[in-house]
Amino acid sequence: MLEVSLFAAFTAGFLSFISPCVLPLVPAYLSFMSGISVDEMRAADEEGGDRDLTWHAVRHSLFFVLGFSLVFIALGATASALGQKLMEYMDILSKVGGVLIVVFGLHYMGLFRISALNLEARLQVDRKSPSVWGSLFIGLAFAFGWTPCVGPILAGILMVAGGQDTVGQGIGLLAVYSLGLGLPFILAGFAINRFMAFFARIRKHMHKVEIVAGLLLVVVGVMIFMGNLSQLSALLLEWFPGLAELG
Repeated sequence: MLEVSLFAAFTAGFLSFISPCVLPLVPAYLSFMSGISVDEMRAADEEGGDRDLTWHAVRHSLFFVLGFSLVFIALGATASALGQKLMEYMDILSKVGGVLIVVFGLHYMGLFRISALNLEARLQVDRKSPSVWGSLFIGLAFAFGWTPCVGPILAGILMVAGGQDTVGQGIGLLAVYSLGLGLPFILAGFAINRFMAFFARIRKHMHKVEIVAGLLLVVVGVMIFMGNLSQLSALLLEWFPGLAELG
C-alpha cells in the first residue's frame, strides 16, 4: 500500500501549499528570494517578456524548495528509524499519535487554537545581492519555522512514515510530500500570472481548504488510533484504481 501512502503524501503537500498562510505569500517570497519585483515577474511572464527574469525566479524557487525538502526528508528518515526501534511499543504509540493527529486536525479546522502551533518564525535577511544559496537557506528556515502552515499536516505524514517498513520508505514519503508542497512554488515562478489568477479564484475558499485539511487529519488520526489505516488505503484504491498502477 506504499503507493497509496505516496499519493496521500503528495496531496498533503499540496494542501500545505494552498493553506491560508502559505498561498498568499508566494509572490512575496518569490520576489524576496530572486530580487525581482512582482510587477517585473508578471511583465516577464507576458508574451514577448524577458524570459531570463522568469528563469532567474525559477532557479531561486528550485533552491528554496530544495532547502525545505532536505529538512523534511531528514525528518522522514528519523521518524522511520525511530519507528523501527520502537516497533514493540507501536500499539501504544499509534494510539497516542492518532489522538495527537485528531487534535491537530481540530486545530486546523479552527474549532479551537493551540498557541504553540500558532508560533511562526520569520526570517529577516539583508539581501543586497540575492543568490540561490540564500534561497536555499530561506528554504531551510521555512521548514523549521512555518509551523502553523505545515506543522499539523506534516505531523500526520511523519506518523505514517514512522510506521513504514524501512527508512528508505519513510524518506520517500517525505520526499513526495515535499514535491507536493514544492512543485507549485516552482510552477508559480515559471508562470506568475497564471498563479495570480489561480490565487484570485481560490482566495474566497481559504476557510474551506482549512476545514477539508482538518477533516482529513481527523480521519487519518482516527484510523491510526483504531489500527485501521490499511482500510483507508483500500478505500483510496477503490476510489482511485489508477493508484494500483503506480510504482
